[in-house]
Amino acid sequence: MNTSQSESSDYSGASPTGLAEDPLLEPALIPADYLGLRLDAALAKMFPEHSRSRLQAWVKDGLILVDGAQGESKRKVFGGELVEFPDAVAPAPTFDQAEDIPLSIVFEDAHLIVVNKPAGLVVHPGNGQPTGTMMNALLHHAPQLVGVPRAGIVHRLDKDTSGLLVVAKTLIAQTDLVRQLQARSVKRNYLALALGRVERDGTIDAPMGRHPVVRTKMAVVRMGGKEARTHYAVRERFAKCTLLECRLETGRTHQIRVHLASISHPLAGDPVYGKTRSGDDRLDAFKRQALHAWRLALLHPADGLEMQWEAPVPEDFALLLDALRSD
Repeated sequence: MNTSQSESSDYSGASPTGLAEDPLLEPALIPADYLGLRLDAALAKMFPEHSRSRLQAWVKDGLILVDGAQGESKRKVFGGELVEFPDAVAPAPTFDQAEDIPLSIVFEDAHLIVVNKPAGLVVHPGNGQPTGTMMNALLHHAPQLVGVPRAGIVHRLDKDTSGLLVVAKTLIAQTDLVRQLQARSVKRNYLALALGRVERDGTIDAPMGRHPVVRTKMAVVRMGGKEARTHYAVRERFAKCTLLECRLETGRTHQIRVHLASISHPLAGDPVYGKTRSGDDRLDAFKRQALHAWRLALLHPADGLEMQWEAPVPEDFALLLDALRSD
């Protein structure tokens, strides 16, 4: 069924700056056949492990020297110029304090951290939430993340959505993960308990944007909205609801919540997009949106190998499912 990037919002438009824990870039000569290219384009070809936006930011901040002088992104190169990264360059700090907040680490190596976020934990500081976030916890767990923009966070989950998130420990890993999100090679699967009986699997292809009236909400916006696509499959049916597995193709804010509500199957417990009485007190009493990011798959930024992790539904979600199955 086709019905006219998400619980997990992507930072795929980010342009992080700062030189951090990545291997120092060695001085290099611009190849002669780059004659006529803009400096930023030449740098992007010479150092593909870094995004062009990051290199542009370094040039703007005076962190890249060309023949001993500060470069300009728009200037044309002739070939043969010496590109240098001064040793005095320091990381661009993340000005958030580290806090000793427990994290459920599913996987960690020199490049990545995969976290199983509990419901109730905000991912990063914002208006009204300056501390007590996952970002603060990450800075305590891995202090080197102070030199990586957003402490390495490249996508997020809503406060009351639980499940898996990947964090980059280096700038190179962050650039690679952002590119994977843009290329949609990061696979994110969710378990969602939707109100009503969903009869068959389907895809919701409906652009999204800010609600035209209530600006704190998102909505399906036919004119001017951003592309948004959610695939869903029926996992289990109950008397008043359906357990779905949802796969995100894009990563818009509140995507699953908005999309399912748009086809009259809002999430159980959703205080913003639900507000529908189900006729089952157990569903109506659930204290958060019934949504869990249970599977995450991506290509490892160091070797390109496909990796996958799964996280079981948390206790509150599991107890609700057990109660529904007991019927």
